[in-house]
Amino acid sequence: MGVIALVMIGAWSVSEEVRYLARAGIEEARILLAREPIADVAEDPATDAGTRGKLSLVLAVRNYAEDSLGLDAGETYTTYAEVRRDTLVLVLSASRWDRLEEYRWRYPIVGPVPYKGFFRPERAVRAARRLEQAGFDTYLRVANAFSTLGWFEDPLLSTIVREDSADLAATVIHEILHRAIYVRGRTAFNESFANFVGYRGAEAYFRARGDQRNAERAAARWRDELRLGRFLATLADQLEDLYTAGIAGSALRSERARLFNAARSAMADTLASTLETMDGRFLADRPMNNAVVLAQRLYLTDLDRFEEALAAHGGDLPGTIATVVRRSGPAGWRCGARRR
Repeated sequence: MGVIALVMIGAWSVSEEVRYLARAGIEEARILLAREPIADVAEDPATDAGTRGKLSLVLAVRNYAEDSLGLDAGETYTTYAEVRRDTLVLVLSASRWDRLEEYRWRYPIVGPVPYKGFFRPERAVRAARRLEQAGFDTYLRVANAFSTLGWFEDPLLSTIVREDSADLAATVIHEILHRAIYVRGRTAFNESFANFVGYRGAEAYFRARGDQRNAERAAARWRDELRLGRFLATLADQLEDLYTAGIAGSALRSERARLFNAARSAMADTLASTLETMDGRFLADRPMNNAVVLAQRLYLTDLDRFEEALAAHGGDLPGTIATVVRRSGPAGWRCGARRR
Protein backbone atom coordinates (compact mmCIF):
# COMPACT_ATOMS: atom_id res chain seq x y z
CA MET A 1 0.00 0.00 0.00
CA GLY A 2 2.86 2.39 0.75
CA VAL A 3 4.41 1.81 -2.67
CA ILE A 4 1.06 2.45 -4.39
CA ALA A 5 0.62 5.66 -2.41
CA LEU A 6 4.08 6.86 -3.44
CA VAL A 7 3.32 6.08 -7.09
CA MET A 8 0.04 8.00 -6.89
CA ILE A 9 1.73 10.98 -5.24
CA GLY A 10 4.39 10.98 -7.94
CA ALA A 11 1.79 10.77 -10.71
CA TRP A 12 -0.16 13.63 -9.12
CA SER A 13 2.94 15.81 -9.11
CA VAL A 14 3.86 15.23 -12.75
CA SER A 15 0.60 14.55 -14.60
CA GLU A 16 -2.10 17.15 -15.19
CA GLU A 17 -4.41 14.42 -16.46
CA VAL A 18 -4.00 12.37 -13.27
CA ARG A 19 -4.89 15.47 -11.25
CA TYR A 20 -7.88 16.15 -13.53
CA LEU A 21 -9.20 12.58 -13.21
CA ALA A 22 -8.74 12.67 -9.44
CA ARG A 23 -10.68 15.93 -9.14
CA ALA A 24 -13.43 14.57 -11.41
CA GLY A 25 -13.59 11.44 -9.27
CA ILE A 26 -14.00 13.53 -6.12
CA GLU A 27 -16.84 15.54 -7.71
CA GLU A 28 -18.56 12.37 -8.91
CA ALA A 29 -18.23 10.88 -5.41
CA ARG A 30 -19.90 13.96 -3.94
CA ILE A 31 -22.81 13.55 -6.34
CA LEU A 32 -23.16 9.84 -5.57
CA LEU A 33 -23.02 10.44 -1.82
CA ALA A 34 -25.80 13.02 -2.10
CA ARG A 35 -28.24 10.55 -3.70
CA GLU A 36 -31.68 10.06 -2.23
CA PRO A 37 -34.45 7.80 -3.55
CA ILE A 38 -36.66 9.84 -5.88
CA ALA A 39 -39.75 8.36 -4.23
CA ASP A 40 -38.61 9.76 -0.85
CA VAL A 41 -37.95 13.23 -2.29
CA ALA A 42 -41.34 13.23 -4.01
CA GLU A 43 -43.10 12.36 -0.74
CA ASP A 44 -41.21 14.99 1.28
CA PRO A 45 -43.63 17.82 2.26
CA ALA A 46 -40.79 20.28 1.63
CA THR A 47 -40.72 19.35 -2.08
CA ASP A 48 -42.83 21.76 -4.14
CA ALA A 49 -45.62 20.45 -6.36
CA GLY A 50 -43.83 21.33 -9.61
CA THR A 51 -40.72 19.37 -8.66
CA ARG A 52 -42.86 16.48 -7.43
CA GLY A 53 -44.51 16.28 -10.83
CA LYS A 54 -41.16 16.31 -12.63
CA LEU A 55 -39.83 13.52 -10.40
CA SER A 56 -42.87 11.38 -11.15
CA LEU A 57 -42.36 12.03 -14.85
CA VAL A 58 -38.73 10.90 -14.66
CA LEU A 59 -39.67 7.60 -13.02
CA ALA A 60 -42.38 6.98 -15.61
CA VAL A 61 -40.08 7.81 -18.53
CA ARG A 62 -37.22 5.59 -17.30
CA ASN A 63 -39.70 2.71 -16.97
CA TYR A 64 -40.89 3.42 -20.52
CA ALA A 65 -37.29 3.33 -21.75
CA GLU A 66 -36.94 -0.16 -20.30
CA ASP A 67 -40.36 -1.65 -20.97
CA SER A 68 -41.19 -0.09 -24.35
CA LEU A 69 -37.85 0.87 -25.90
CA GLY A 70 -35.94 -2.18 -24.68
CA LEU A 71 -33.11 -0.28 -22.97
CA ASP A 72 -31.46 -1.56 -19.82
CA ALA A 73 -31.74 1.39 -17.44
CA GLY A 74 -30.45 -0.49 -14.40
CA GLU A 75 -31.03 1.74 -11.37
CA THR A 76 -30.28 4.94 -13.31
CA TYR A 77 -32.59 7.81 -12.37
CA THR A 78 -34.18 6.05 -9.42
CA THR A 79 -32.33 8.47 -7.11
CA TYR A 80 -32.02 12.25 -6.92
CA ALA A 81 -29.05 14.47 -6.09
CA GLU A 82 -29.21 18.17 -5.29
CA VAL A 83 -26.47 20.15 -7.04
CA ARG A 84 -25.98 23.31 -5.02
CA ARG A 85 -24.99 25.51 -7.95
CA ASP A 86 -26.59 26.67 -11.20
CA THR A 87 -23.99 25.13 -13.52
CA LEU A 88 -23.05 21.48 -13.18
CA VAL A 89 -20.22 21.22 -15.73
CA LEU A 90 -18.51 23.47 -18.27
CA VAL A 91 -17.54 21.46 -21.36
CA LEU A 92 -14.52 22.52 -23.42
CA SER A 93 -14.13 21.71 -27.12
CA ALA A 94 -11.28 22.79 -29.41
CA SER A 95 -10.23 22.60 -33.04
CA ARG A 96 -7.44 23.63 -35.36
CA TRP A 97 -8.28 27.13 -36.60
CA ASP A 98 -7.24 26.34 -40.19
CA ARG A 99 -9.13 23.06 -40.61
CA LEU A 100 -12.07 21.18 -39.19
CA GLU A 101 -9.96 18.94 -36.98
CA GLU A 102 -11.16 18.42 -33.44
CA TYR A 103 -8.77 18.35 -30.51
CA ARG A 104 -9.13 15.07 -28.63
CA TRP A 105 -8.47 14.11 -25.04
CA ARG A 106 -7.80 10.45 -24.22
CA TYR A 107 -9.19 8.71 -21.17
CA PRO A 108 -9.17 5.19 -19.76
CA ILE A 109 -12.06 2.98 -20.90
CA VAL A 110 -13.88 5.54 -23.10
CA GLY A 111 -10.87 6.26 -25.32
CA PRO A 112 -10.46 9.50 -27.33
CA VAL A 113 -13.16 12.12 -26.73
CA PRO A 114 -13.45 15.56 -28.41
CA TYR A 115 -14.42 17.42 -25.24
CA LYS A 116 -13.44 17.79 -21.61
CA GLY A 117 -15.73 18.59 -18.71
CA PHE A 118 -14.83 20.83 -15.78
CA PHE A 119 -16.75 21.08 -12.51
CA ARG A 120 -14.86 24.30 -11.70
CA PRO A 121 -15.50 27.11 -14.25
CA GLU A 122 -12.17 28.84 -13.57
CA ARG A 123 -10.29 25.68 -14.55
CA ALA A 124 -12.28 25.43 -17.77
CA VAL A 125 -11.44 29.03 -18.64
CA ARG A 126 -7.74 28.47 -17.93
CA ALA A 127 -7.67 25.35 -20.10
CA ALA A 128 -9.41 27.20 -22.94
CA ARG A 129 -6.90 30.06 -22.75
CA ARG A 130 -3.97 27.65 -22.94
CA LEU A 131 -5.39 26.09 -26.09
CA GLU A 132 -6.08 29.51 -27.63
CA GLN A 133 -2.50 30.55 -26.95
CA ALA A 134 -1.41 27.42 -28.82
CA GLY A 135 -3.45 28.52 -31.84
CA PHE A 136 -6.67 26.54 -31.39
CA ASP A 137 -10.28 27.66 -31.68
CA THR A 138 -12.18 26.88 -28.46
CA TYR A 139 -15.78 26.62 -27.29
CA LEU A 140 -17.10 26.45 -23.73
CA ARG A 141 -20.67 25.36 -23.08
CA VAL A 142 -22.80 24.43 -20.09
CA ALA A 143 -23.90 20.82 -19.55
CA ASN A 144 -26.50 20.06 -16.90
CA ALA A 145 -26.45 16.27 -17.25
CA PHE A 146 -23.98 13.54 -18.06
CA SER A 147 -23.77 9.75 -18.09
CA THR A 148 -21.17 7.54 -16.45
CA LEU A 149 -21.99 4.90 -19.12
CA GLY A 150 -23.24 2.38 -16.60
CA TRP A 151 -20.17 2.40 -14.34
CA PHE A 152 -22.35 4.02 -11.67
CA GLU A 153 -26.11 4.22 -11.26
CA ASP A 154 -26.54 7.88 -12.22
CA PRO A 155 -28.90 9.96 -10.11
CA LEU A 156 -31.27 12.57 -11.50
CA LEU A 157 -29.55 15.90 -10.95
CA SER A 158 -31.38 19.01 -9.78
CA THR A 159 -29.83 20.93 -12.68
CA ILE A 160 -32.06 19.18 -15.23
CA VAL A 161 -35.33 19.18 -13.30
CA ARG A 162 -35.86 22.80 -14.42
CA GLU A 163 -36.25 21.68 -18.05
CA ASP A 164 -39.73 21.57 -19.54
CA SER A 165 -41.44 18.17 -19.60
CA ALA A 166 -40.61 17.34 -23.23
CA ASP A 167 -36.92 18.18 -22.89
CA LEU A 168 -36.71 16.46 -19.51
CA ALA A 169 -38.16 13.24 -20.92
CA ALA A 170 -35.79 13.42 -23.90
CA THR A 171 -32.80 13.97 -21.58
CA VAL A 172 -33.72 10.96 -19.43
CA ILE A 173 -33.96 8.67 -22.46
CA HIS A 174 -30.82 10.20 -24.01
CA GLU A 175 -28.72 9.48 -20.93
CA ILE A 176 -30.15 5.98 -20.46
CA LEU A 177 -29.27 5.26 -24.09
CA HIS A 178 -25.66 6.21 -23.26
CA ARG A 179 -25.73 3.77 -20.37
CA ALA A 180 -27.05 1.00 -22.58
CA ILE A 181 -24.99 1.62 -25.72
CA TYR A 182 -21.59 3.22 -26.18
CA VAL A 183 -19.14 2.90 -29.08
CA ARG A 184 -15.57 3.66 -28.10
CA GLY A 185 -14.04 6.50 -30.11
CA ARG A 186 -17.24 7.40 -32.02
CA THR A 187 -18.56 10.36 -30.06
CA ALA A 188 -20.58 11.91 -32.91
CA PHE A 189 -22.43 8.63 -33.44
CA ASN A 190 -23.01 8.13 -29.71
CA GLU A 191 -24.39 11.63 -29.14
CA SER A 192 -26.41 11.90 -32.36
CA PHE A 193 -27.99 8.48 -31.87
CA ALA A 194 -28.86 9.38 -28.27
CA ASN A 195 -30.32 12.68 -29.50
CA PHE A 196 -32.53 10.80 -31.98
CA VAL A 197 -33.67 8.18 -29.47
CA GLY A 198 -34.20 10.84 -26.79
CA TYR A 199 -36.61 13.04 -28.72
CA ARG A 200 -38.31 10.30 -30.69
CA GLY A 201 -38.67 8.30 -27.49
CA ALA A 202 -40.09 11.28 -25.59
CA GLU A 203 -42.62 11.89 -28.35
CA ALA A 204 -43.69 8.23 -28.28
CA TYR A 205 -43.96 8.26 -24.49
CA PHE A 206 -46.28 11.27 -24.43
CA ARG A 207 -48.41 10.04 -27.33
CA ALA A 208 -48.89 6.69 -25.58
CA ARG A 209 -50.32 8.61 -22.63
CA GLY A 210 -52.54 10.92 -24.64
CA ASP A 211 -50.45 14.00 -23.79
CA GLN A 212 -50.60 15.63 -27.20
CA ARG A 213 -49.16 18.98 -26.09
CA ASN A 214 -45.89 17.52 -24.85
CA ALA A 215 -45.77 14.99 -27.70
CA GLU A 216 -45.99 17.84 -30.22
CA ARG A 217 -43.39 19.82 -28.27
CA ALA A 218 -40.93 16.88 -28.45
CA ALA A 219 -41.69 16.36 -32.15
CA ALA A 220 -41.19 20.04 -32.94
CA ARG A 221 -37.92 20.14 -31.05
CA TRP A 222 -36.71 17.12 -33.00
CA ARG A 223 -37.65 18.78 -36.29
CA ASP A 224 -35.54 21.77 -35.22
CA GLU A 225 -32.62 19.47 -34.43
CA LEU A 226 -32.88 18.08 -37.97
CA ARG A 227 -32.98 21.59 -39.47
CA LEU A 228 -30.01 22.80 -37.46
CA GLY A 229 -28.10 19.63 -38.30
CA ARG A 230 -28.59 20.19 -42.03
CA PHE A 231 -27.59 23.84 -41.70
CA LEU A 232 -24.36 22.97 -39.89
CA ALA A 233 -23.58 20.16 -42.33
CA THR A 234 -23.76 22.66 -45.21
CA LEU A 235 -21.55 25.10 -43.29
CA ALA A 236 -19.04 22.33 -42.56
CA ASP A 237 -18.89 21.46 -46.27
CA GLN A 238 -18.23 25.12 -47.12
CA LEU A 239 -15.45 25.29 -44.52
CA GLU A 240 -13.87 22.08 -45.81
CA ASP A 241 -13.82 23.55 -49.32
CA LEU A 242 -12.20 26.71 -47.99
CA TYR A 243 -9.53 24.89 -45.96
CA THR A 244 -8.53 22.70 -48.93
CA ALA A 245 -8.40 25.60 -51.43
CA GLY A 246 -4.72 26.36 -50.80
CA ILE A 247 -5.31 29.70 -49.06
CA ALA A 248 -3.18 30.47 -46.01
CA GLY A 249 -2.37 33.12 -43.43
CA SER A 250 -4.32 36.38 -43.25
CA ALA A 251 -6.18 35.62 -46.49
CA LEU A 252 -7.54 32.40 -44.98
CA ARG A 253 -8.53 34.18 -41.77
CA SER A 254 -10.37 36.82 -43.80
CA GLU A 255 -12.23 34.27 -45.90
CA ARG A 256 -13.28 32.14 -42.95
CA ALA A 257 -14.51 35.26 -41.12
CA ARG A 258 -16.61 36.06 -44.18
CA LEU A 259 -18.05 32.53 -44.16
CA PHE A 260 -18.88 32.65 -40.46
CA ASN A 261 -20.52 36.08 -40.78
CA ALA A 262 -22.63 34.86 -43.70
CA ALA A 263 -23.63 31.77 -41.69
CA ARG A 264 -24.68 33.86 -38.71
CA SER A 265 -26.76 36.12 -40.95
CA ALA A 266 -28.47 33.10 -42.51
CA MET A 267 -29.02 31.60 -39.06
CA ALA A 268 -30.76 34.79 -37.88
CA ASP A 269 -32.86 35.06 -41.04
CA THR A 270 -33.49 32.02 -43.25
CA LEU A 271 -32.97 29.34 -40.60
CA ALA A 272 -34.76 31.34 -37.88
CA SER A 273 -37.89 31.55 -40.04
CA THR A 274 -38.17 27.73 -40.09
CA LEU A 275 -37.46 26.98 -36.44
CA GLU A 276 -40.33 26.07 -34.12
CA THR A 277 -38.74 25.79 -30.67
CA MET A 278 -35.33 27.44 -31.07
CA ASP A 279 -34.45 31.11 -31.47
CA GLY A 280 -32.27 31.46 -34.55
CA ARG A 281 -31.40 35.06 -33.72
CA PHE A 282 -30.15 33.99 -30.30
CA LEU A 283 -28.05 31.23 -31.88
CA ALA A 284 -26.62 33.74 -34.35
CA ASP A 285 -25.57 36.11 -31.57
CA ARG A 286 -23.11 33.58 -30.14
CA PRO A 287 -19.48 33.44 -31.31
CA MET A 288 -18.80 31.01 -34.14
CA ASN A 289 -15.60 29.18 -35.02
CA ASN A 290 -14.42 25.70 -35.98
CA ALA A 291 -14.73 24.41 -32.42
CA VAL A 292 -18.34 25.61 -32.17
CA VAL A 293 -19.32 23.96 -35.46
CA LEU A 294 -17.69 20.64 -34.53
CA ALA A 295 -19.05 20.62 -30.98
CA GLN A 296 -22.62 21.27 -32.10
CA ARG A 297 -22.38 18.70 -34.87
CA LEU A 298 -21.51 16.00 -32.33
CA TYR A 299 -25.24 15.90 -31.53
CA LEU A 300 -26.48 16.58 -35.07
CA THR A 301 -24.52 14.25 -37.38
CA ASP A 302 -26.46 12.19 -39.95
CA LEU A 303 -29.74 12.61 -38.12
CA ASP A 304 -31.63 12.05 -41.38
CA ARG A 305 -30.11 8.57 -41.58
CA PHE A 306 -31.75 7.66 -38.26
CA GLU A 307 -35.03 9.03 -39.61
CA GLU A 308 -34.64 6.89 -42.73
CA ALA A 309 -34.05 3.84 -40.56
CA LEU A 310 -37.18 4.64 -38.54
CA ALA A 311 -39.24 4.99 -41.73
CA ALA A 312 -37.84 1.68 -43.03
CA HIS A 313 -39.09 0.05 -39.83
CA GLY A 314 -42.57 1.52 -40.27
CA GLY A 315 -42.15 3.85 -37.30
CA ASP A 316 -41.08 1.03 -34.94
CA LEU A 317 -38.63 2.84 -32.65
CA PRO A 318 -37.48 -0.20 -30.57
CA GLY A 319 -36.88 -2.12 -33.80
CA THR A 320 -34.92 0.81 -35.22
CA ILE A 321 -32.75 1.02 -32.11
CA ALA A 322 -31.98 -2.70 -32.29
CA THR A 323 -31.09 -2.47 -35.99
CA VAL A 324 -28.80 0.54 -35.57
CA VAL A 325 -27.00 -1.23 -32.74
CA ARG A 326 -26.57 -4.41 -34.77
CA ARG A 327 -25.34 -2.64 -37.91
CA SER A 328 -22.83 -0.57 -36.00
CA GLY A 329 -20.89 -3.73 -35.25
CA PRO A 330 -19.90 -5.46 -32.02
CA ALA A 331 -16.38 -4.00 -31.72
CA GLY A 332 -16.16 -1.43 -28.98
CA TRP A 333 -19.78 -1.70 -27.88
CA ARG A 334 -20.91 -1.53 -24.33
CA CYS A 335 -24.39 -2.77 -25.08
CA GLY A 336 -27.18 -3.13 -22.56
CA ALA A 337 -30.05 -3.03 -25.04
CA ARG A 338 -32.40 -5.84 -24.15
CA ARG A 339 -33.22 -8.49 -26.72
CA ARG A 340 -36.87 -8.40 -27.65
